[in-house]
Amino acid sequence: MALIPEYVKQRPGFAAFGYREYRLFWVAAAFSNVGMWTLTAGRLWLMHELTDSPVALGLVTLSSLGPILIFSVWGGVVADRVNRLKLVMFTRGMFAVTALLTGVLVATDLITPWQLIAISLVNGFLLSFDIPSRQAMMPALVGREHLPGAIAMYSFVTTGSAIMGPIFFAPFVKLAGIEGLFYIIGVSYIATVGMMSVMKSKHNASTGESRPILRDLKDGFTYVRRSRILFGLLIMGFFVGVFGAPYQTLLPVLVEDVIAGDIDDFGGLLLGSGVGASIGAFAMAWWGRPERMGQTLLFMGVAFGAALMTLAWSTSMPIAIIAMTAIGITGTLHQTARGTIVQMATDNRYLGRVMSIHQLIWGSSAIGGLIMGALASAVDVQFALGLGGAICAGAIAIGTVAIFGRGAFTTSPAAVPTPTD
Repeated sequence: MALIPEYVKQRPGFAAFGYREYRLFWVAAAFSNVGMWTLTAGRLWLMHELTDSPVALGLVTLSSLGPILIFSVWGGVVADRVNRLKLVMFTRGMFAVTALLTGVLVATDLITPWQLIAISLVNGFLLSFDIPSRQAMMPALVGREHLPGAIAMYSFVTTGSAIMGPIFFAPFVKLAGIEGLFYIIGVSYIATVGMMSVMKSKHNASTGESRPILRDLKDGFTYVRRSRILFGLLIMGFFVGVFGAPYQTLLPVLVEDVIAGDIDDFGGLLLGSGVGASIGAFAMAWWGRPERMGQTLLFMGVAFGAALMTLAWSTSMPIAIIAMTAIGITGTLHQTARGTIVQMATDNRYLGRVMSIHQLIWGSSAIGGLIMGALASAVDVQFALGLGGAICAGAIAIGTVAIFGRGAFTTSPAAVPTPTD
């Protein structure tokens, strides 16, 4: 009997595992995403212990993601000029170094808030080059006919780390201390580099073109500007990045000030989000089709905003966990649909630059973290989260209809013609 039934292999997501390089890439992602999730949660909790300040939490988010706003577009240019696999191996190795350094500083009682911010800035700079290269690798690994499923399965491993992380986060911190957590992060990134080292780098070799770097950068922006779909999704994503994505920044405050919980409750909320995100990713991998991306983008985006508003007014753990699970499901489906549309609508020559510009959405959450932290300090955390959810729902509804018109309900946005040279 076959290990995997044939009807399972035929589902959109599982067909991608027929490619050796994608399988290796996927396993490497499993190690690195556990590291990335734990790194984000660990830094937030560490800063909370050091300062007990919502603004300081916002500064951690700003320093982690802010460099993406400045350097990500240059990272995209580099991704279109060099071997993407080798660049990602370098950045992941440096993540290991910074994680281990953080652990040593905590273990020796030398860690300060400003050291944590400085290390976060370094990681943000590395992410500016890591993300465009990593995302632009996908079409070369599976071919565009299997791209939607490959992206969905990659999202699944990302969300899976958001389940494993919360399960072990609080118990591990209690057992080995926060410094032990950062040591584990370092080891996970080392494992990532080891897995990628056996991949064939020729699949992501440089184009061999040698043109002025400023011209490449300008061409990338021109390409996005000429495409209504790419430009529209960038604007929509900016609103989500500023007002929706930073909700995790305020979770420590929500747990202590509203729910009256502790680190176990913090981990429980993160686990709820991770479970929901995995459900969303699995649903996309099993049922996702290009012709459904418009509806998914619209309805799941609006539902994400509504779930965020529900979380804002949750005063008990059961309701908050339900809201976080809904946030995970809807947010993952919306984000995966948006990423699929962007990659399918982009010529491979511009893919690194387009993905870097698209990653400005993630960088915008750095601004959002600071804004939401300031709102929570000026009013309260419930007001900040509720307002963010309302803005996300409105921006996504208006933006999707404005970009695609009735096509958002009836046709695939990925079929919209892309700009040509």
